[in-house]
Amino acid sequence: MPYNFKNANIAIRENRLGSITGFVGDLETLVKKSEDGSLRNRERCFSQSSSCLSGCALNALAAIRNVAVVYHAPAGCTAMASNDAVKFGQIAARVNKTTNSVFVCTDLNEKDTVFGATNDLIKIIHHTYETYKPDAIFVSTSCVSGVTGEDVDGVASDLNDELPIPVIPVHCEGFKSRIWASGFDISDHAVLQGIVQPPKQKRRTINIKNFYESARPQITKIFNEVFDAEPQFLYCNSTIEELSHLSEALCTVCICGTLGTYLGNALEETYGVPYVRTINHSGITGFETWLRGIGDTIGKRAEVEAYIEKQRAIYIPQIEEVTKKLKGLRAVIGMGPGFTYEIARVLQEFGMVVDYALAWHYDYKYDNGQVPPALEHLLKTSPKDMKVAVADQQNYEVLNILNHFKPDVYFSRHPGTTVWAIKQGFAAVFVADEYTVFGYEGTLKFAKLILDTVTNRSFEKNLAARIKLPYTKWWYEQNADKFIKDEKDRPVGSR
Repeated sequence: MPYNFKNANIAIRENRLGSITGFVGDLETLVKKSEDGSLRNRERCFSQSSSCLSGCALNALAAIRNVAVVYHAPAGCTAMASNDAVKFGQIAARVNKTTNSVFVCTDLNEKDTVFGATNDLIKIIHHTYETYKPDAIFVSTSCVSGVTGEDVDGVASDLNDELPIPVIPVHCEGFKSRIWASGFDISDHAVLQGIVQPPKQKRRTINIKNFYESARPQITKIFNEVFDAEPQFLYCNSTIEELSHLSEALCTVCICGTLGTYLGNALEETYGVPYVRTINHSGITGFETWLRGIGDTIGKRAEVEAYIEKQRAIYIPQIEEVTKKLKGLRAVIGMGPGFTYEIARVLQEFGMVVDYALAWHYDYKYDNGQVPPALEHLLKTSPKDMKVAVADQQNYEVLNILNHFKPDVYFSRHPGTTVWAIKQGFAAVFVADEYTVFGYEGTLKFAKLILDTVTNRSFEKNLAARIKLPYTKWWYEQNADKFIKDEKDRPVGSR
């Protein structure tokens, strides 16, 4: 697809990737409909929760060191700022760095929505620069400034000529997309539009798009020893200077396709930086496939095979010793699409049975026009009738499914659904860290974590016995998709 970095706006995932938030069916149907383009979203006539794409976009940009995010929004929209300040400060301290990034809100009020607040925005940007001297300023719209038509693009363009740093507009009005992951693309577009420069020379760096770089020491060691390269983590702890050279990297990799599709494909198409498209690093198969994909791309396959042979001798016997105790355990998964299908694969490698896999949304193709690799791989290794759904973080649907299937363990990347599963009496594992199942050692630790979780059940049993949940017997007797309309917009019937 063509990338237009002269325009601050980009197409949302619903229009660009055909992303959906409602589907119930089986794995084979999902893949088939994705491949032939017949997949359609199923609307809900009742929704319990949602997420705002602004959080995904602005959290990513605020993670860059020594920048300012000016959010042209009411004060409440900036509630995430305090969390970001603490979180990214701690992540920087972990690698002996400091971050001087700031989150500034223009505090729009009722008067501003009627008469406009462009002049105030200009004053605040000037004040932000004079006070904090950031290396770049990202000026973001919100639902309010988007509806009232504040000319953020014009302001950014004028101030780019006045200030000695990039001033970049960011269009992340929360209402524009139901897919919160559209925010990932919006932040990538802002970086590509205002920061990344055309390449001058190749560098021995590998761009790695992730969230919180908890595996930074391990990845740095592997990249140094196996690939003779330095990782450029995005965006935590990165600098504007480092980001300006993304076009000079050997390749781009990502911890999940959902997070990296826009950046990886844009760098490849615009600057010729290869984007390594494999299943992700989770589990043995994933980690080895990921390493081989990088090795093939940069001419280091022999070094990869030597590393794999050495590590397998150390860890495979230990992993097999634990996973033989996990065989036959039944699981339900509820995560973002970049992890649902990857963790399902890992559990199957452990000999476990995945009863149901829920994704918070689903991209039926990525920016290269292809079905996500994780889904294609899963179809080859799983029962074709494995039940899958797109649940959009709807907790009432998750608990209905758990009550129906009664799995041995529930896996989630959402803290809320994890807690509610425990309240219902189910063992649950919160896979918060994207590197929980990274590499051989991570896979071994994950297997042990599952074994510990399903072995010690006293907490879940005691909690469930003392809690009254708000869901009625009637709800548990319905299909989980009771409030999801079919293709003719009729609610689906009860079980």
